[in-house]
Amino acid sequence: MAKSWLLYQTQPSFILGFHGTEQETVTALVADPSKHLKPSAGKYEWLGHGIYFWENDPQRAYEWASTGNAKSKIKTPDAVGAVLDLKLCLDLTTRSGLEEVAEAYAILTESYNELGIPLPANKGGPDKLRRELDCQVITAVHTYREGKGLPPYDSVRAPFREDVELYPGAGFHRRTHIQIAIRNLDCIKGYFRPIAR
Repeated sequence: MAKSWLLYQTQPSFILGFHGTEQETVTALVADPSKHLKPSAGKYEWLGHGIYFWENDPQRAYEWASTGNAKSKIKTPDAVGAVLDLKLCLDLTTRSGLEEVAEAYAILTESYNELGIPLPANKGGPDKLRRELDCQVITAVHTYREGKGLPPYDSVRAPFREDVELYPGAGFHRRTHIQIAIRNLDCIKGYFRPIAR
């Protein structure tokens, strides 16, 4: 893969992440620091497998808990905050992160071609919410690094352009956000209940 710029892949400070879930889950996490959210491990997880957070956006986490969970309806929606240390991060807001993912795609494509089967596709409307291809590409990054003896990524971070234009002709979209997938539980320093003001 491309030059890793490893020195700059470790995030320099803590950030706040927010996760939409059941109110009883939030209460349990805040009450018992030994508990953790369950990692997402489905085939459509666009940043690969991990615990997903919206960066600095409790409102979006709560909205998702209220209306966006396609897997199972949340009875009493809530959001939990977490203090995150991204540690060694595959950051798709950087050139080195994007290049590494592009190289993983090329390797994955070659493997599928050798097997004579088509690559999976991202589907699910204009936002492509069912990201089977992206999940496999990110998983390929982790597999490649493991095979080469490179340190594993603790987290994955990426912007996500979502929903309609914010206004006619805008380059901004109504629910654009930065999402984080935590792969290493040591990145989660603690949970808290966000305060709405």
